Amino acid sequence: MMKKFRSSCLIASALDLIGDKWSLLIVRDMLLHQKKTFKEMVASEEGVATNLLSARLKLLESLEVITKRKLAENKKENIYLLTEKGLDLAPLILEIVVWSDKYVRNYNHNMNPFDKSDASMVSTVQTSYREFARQFEGKT
Repeated sequence: MMKKFRSSCLIASALDLIGDKWSLLIVRDMLLHQKKTFKEMVASEEGVATNLLSARLKLLESLEVITKRKLAENKKENIYLLTEKGLDLAPLILEIVVWSDKYVRNYNHNMNPFDKSDASMVSTVQTSYREFARQFEGKT
């Protein structure tokens, strides 16, 4: 994938690839809610349009953040799974959660509750996702 980057800054370059809100929300849904199908993802509370979801899934696949496959028992439906590159976004996503709980809750009192007590949160989330994804290995 050829991409024109706006600068040599590490943060700006990463944001040029995955900095739109939909990409990170897709990874969030996959990582934290174990969503794997287009239908599950389009049903998210944020209401992503189907054309945007489709475009972001293609982008994330081209960046090797996710993989797309079909299950042996259902060749019509695609499932999407995070790659190791996608799983490596867990610390970033969870730090956004921590930051949001600390600073954004004052503006949005309806935000989900957050348990700050789990010091190994990143490892726990990654391990849980790996266990979830393992059930689809060799079934494509």
